[in-house]
Amino acid sequence: MNINKSLLKLIQDLRVVADDLQIIADADSNDGPEPVKQDENKTTEPEKEPGKPIRLEDVRAVLAAKSREGYGDNIRDLISKFGAERLSKVDPSHYAEILKEVEALGNAT
Repeated sequence: MNINKSLLKLIQDLRVVADDLQIIADADSNDGPEPVKQDENKTTEPEKEPGKPIRLEDVRAVLAAKSREGYGDNIRDLISKFGAERLSKVDPSHYAEILKEVEALGNAT
C-alpha cells in the first residue's frame, strides 16, 4: 500500500473513531438521559409508553451502548441506510425501526 492510501485509510479510521466518540459524548452529556444499562436478560431498547414518541436522546443512548460493545461500524451503516450521515439527521419516524435493528446486533445465531 502506498503512502497516500495509508493516509486515506488513517483519515477514515479517525473519522470512525470521532463519530463513535460523538455518539458516546452525546449519550453521556448532562443534557441527555442516563446511558441505558444493559442487563444480561433485557434488551437495550428503552421502555416506552404506548403512543409516546421515541426521543432522539433515547435512540442515541441505545446506539452509544451498542457502539461501546463494538458495533460502531454497524451503527454507521444503519444510519446511512436511512439516508443520513448522523442520527440527528434521521427522520424521527424511523426511530422505532432503528431500535429494532440495533437490538438484533449481536443476537444473530
